[in-house]
Amino acid sequence: MEITRRKTLAILGGGVVVAAAGVGYRVTRKPHAAIEPWAQAGLYDSPRMRALSYAILAPNPHNRQPWKVDLSVPDQITLYVDTDRLLPHTDPFSRQIIIGLGCFLETLRIAASQDGYDAQFELFPEGEMTQALDQRPVAHIRLTEGGTPDSLFVHVMDRRTQKEPYDLNRPVADDILPRLEAACINGTRTGSSNDTKVVQTLRDLSNEALRIEIETPHTFKESVDLFRIGYREVNANPDGIDFSGPLFEGMSAAGFFSREATLDTSSTAYAQGLAAVLENTDTAMAHIWMVTDGNSRIDQINAGRDWVRLNLATTREGVAMQPLSQALQEYPEMERLYSEIHQMFAPEGGTVQMFARLGYCAPVPQSPRWPLEAKLV
Repeated sequence: MEITRRKTLAILGGGVVVAAAGVGYRVTRKPHAAIEPWAQAGLYDSPRMRALSYAILAPNPHNRQPWKVDLSVPDQITLYVDTDRLLPHTDPFSRQIIIGLGCFLETLRIAASQDGYDAQFELFPEGEMTQALDQRPVAHIRLTEGGTPDSLFVHVMDRRTQKEPYDLNRPVADDILPRLEAACINGTRTGSSNDTKVVQTLRDLSNEALRIEIETPHTFKESVDLFRIGYREVNANPDGIDFSGPLFEGMSAAGFFSREATLDTSSTAYAQGLAAVLENTDTAMAHIWMVTDGNSRIDQINAGRDWVRLNLATTREGVAMQPLSQALQEYPEMERLYSEIHQMFAPEGGTVQMFARLGYCAPVPQSPRWPLEAKLV
């Protein structure tokens, strides 16, 4: 059958039918430029650049990629936080941003170990930035010969954050959870459960926390402002929340999906978006969490280092993982659930730094990244 420029395109799953000139071509386009950094990882001559080319693939909140790097001092990497990439409404104390920088540092260390280097960190050499983050360095990093290869490196390129519904017919086996917890070696206390009653309790808590974030205008708008809708927006700004692919391209082209529509609580886009995120939490098959005794910036860095190790361990085990950070966020509307989740996971004190659902789903694509060169000071 002949395919014409005005071919009617059915967008499955969204209930939307698009009939528009040229839409079919747009819908099939992918944000190739935005995922090119994955192909470039490891292709640099310098050990520092090779390690950094993997580090920029680390998980981080809202994919803000809040890192800047200075290589002006020979044999040293200086890491800074990009203060233009903070999340002041959902992360008012920048705890999650610092966790993301910990993920960056641990991924760098793991990558350097493959070249036989040990990455030595001097954290917050000019002060810990206990209040607002500023232009002081987060870390001085030196690569010295003698590193032992980390077995988790082979999973760096396959690591994903899987924000999809999980298979309700496939439980997470008991023997997997201790292996996941054992991947955390930087001082965090990690717990997990696949008990059906506990899982249902945590599904309900996650569901309520998501509703609070979405129904609180200033926190929801912070996320919506970071939507990248369609391959052109993703390529232009390969950070934030990626909405590329046939469904979103088609809905956007037809005018059914936009930032404005998503913020309109009476719109179909808002209702479908809420239903989609709640479906994710309702399909958790197990949960895992991470607690630190304190909540210093170094504690947060170490939580990030263990978080990426946990994510790599789930990849090794073939398990999907998605962070559920909403109940851990420190803004007034979330105060009750913040207290509740701490009573559950840290009844004797400490800070719950990370919380996630586990399960199984089909593979998801690589997330967009700025090229390494864009992150060099």
